[in-house]
Amino acid sequence: MNSNLILKNQNNRIMRKLVSFFLLMALVATAASAQKITIDRNKPERLEWFQDMGFGMFIHWSIDVQLGAIISHNVAVGSKAYQDQYFNELPKTFNPKRFDPKAWAKLAKLAGMKYMVFTAKHHNGFCMWGTNTSEFNIMNAGYGQDILKEVISAFRKYGIAIGLYFSPDDYHVMYRQGHQPSRNSPESESTRNTELWEINKKQLQELLTNYGKIDILFIDEKSDWANPLVANYAWDLDPDLLITRGGMATPEQFVPDEPIEGAWEACYTIGNHWQYVAGDDNKSATTLINLLIETRAKGGNLLLNVGPDTHGEIPETQVARLREIGLWNLANHEAIQNTRPGKIAKEQDTWLTQSKDQQYVYAFVNEPYWNWMEEKAFFIRSLQGGTDTQVSILGQNEEMMEYQVRRSPKTIFSVTDEGIFVNVIKAQRLNKTWKNPLVIRFEGVEFRE
Repeated sequence: MNSNLILKNQNNRIMRKLVSFFLLMALVATAASAQKITIDRNKPERLEWFQDMGFGMFIHWSIDVQLGAIISHNVAVGSKAYQDQYFNELPKTFNPKRFDPKAWAKLAKLAGMKYMVFTAKHHNGFCMWGTNTSEFNIMNAGYGQDILKEVISAFRKYGIAIGLYFSPDDYHVMYRQGHQPSRNSPESESTRNTELWEINKKQLQELLTNYGKIDILFIDEKSDWANPLVANYAWDLDPDLLITRGGMATPEQFVPDEPIEGAWEACYTIGNHWQYVAGDDNKSATTLINLLIETRAKGGNLLLNVGPDTHGEIPETQVARLREIGLWNLANHEAIQNTRPGKIAKEQDTWLTQSKDQQYVYAFVNEPYWNWMEEKAFFIRSLQGGTDTQVSILGQNEEMMEYQVRRSPKTIFSVTDEGIFVNVIKAQRLNKTWKNPLVIRFEGVEFRE
C-alpha cells in the first residue's frame, strides 16, 4: 500500500470521527433544548395588571453583604474552610441596626414604583424569614427578627404590590449533604435531589400562606427546564399568583432589540452589582430614565435593583438616582403606567408609547442640550392626525410661563400629509440642570401603517 493511499484512509477515518462527533453534539443540544420546558399559567387579567404597573423595585440583600461580596455566588467557588465560615459564622454578625423598611417603601413610592421583589432566599440558602425548614435563617442570625415580615408590612402600607424572589438552588442544603455547592450538578436540581425538593415545597408553602397575599413570585433557578416543577407547585398553592421568571421572559442587564409580545420584564442594577459593594460605579439617573422609557416602548416592565448595605440602608448614591427618577415620573408617569407599545416603537431618537385605551400617544423627546425657555421644533412622521388632534406637554402648564407672563408656552402644531409638526417651548423647570427627556402627548392620532 503506497503512502498516498495510507494518508487517504487516515483522512477518511478522521472525517468519519468528526461527523460522528458533530452528530452526537447535535443530539445533545436537541435533548437539552427539549428539557427546557416552558409553562405559563399566569392568568390574562394578572398579566394585564402586571403590564399596567411598568416599574418595580428589586431588592438584593443577604448575609454576605457584611463583607461586600457579590450575593451568594462567592460560595460556589469557595474552599471547604471558606464555606464553614460562611454558613456557620456569618449569620451571627448579621445585625443591620439601621434597617428601616418603611424608608425603602417610601423611596419606592416616590420613584413611581408600583411593585417590589425582595430576595426571600437567594442561592446561598439563607432564609430572610423564620422558616421551620432550616436553621440557616434570620431568626438565628444576629438580628433575630423576621425581616421578610417587616419588609412586606412596610411596602403594603404604601400600596406597593408584594413580590418575592425565591431560589430553588440552595447551597446550604448541598453543603449540609456533603456536596460541593453548585448550580450545575445533579445535586443542585430539585428534580434530582429529593430532600432539596421537599425543603423547597415547604418553604414555598410558608412564603405563600404565612404572609398574606403575595402578588408576584420570581423563581431564579439555573436549570430552566426544572422551573415548571417549582412554578406549577406555586400556582397550585395560589392560582392567582403572577410568576415572572419561570413564567415569562426576564432578561438581565439588557433590553431586547425588538419589542416582545405580551408581558415581560427587564432586570437591571443601578450599579454593576446586585448586592451592595462599596464604591460601586452607579449609572446616571438620565441613563436609568432612558432605560425605563425604552423598556416601556418595547412593552416590558423595568425591575430596577437596589442593594441595601450591611446596616440596612440603601446607599445614598442609589437613593439620589431614585429620587431623580421620581421627579421625572411626577411629571411623566402617565406615559409609563397603563401604557402599551405602539405599532412603531421608535422614530430616530424618539421612543413612543400609547395609552392602553389608545386615546393618547406619547413621544419621549431626548434633547440633552435643550435649555429652559428655549423653543424647538419637531416633526413626527410616525403619526397621522386629523381635525380632532391635540398636542400638549406632560407636566407643563400650557397657559403661562414663570417670569414671562406675556409669552405663552402653549404647544403649537400642524397636521400634514407627511406627519405632525410640533413647536415646543421648554417651560418645565424641574431643576436648573435638568437634561432628562420631555414627553409630548398626542390625542386624536394614529400610527401610520
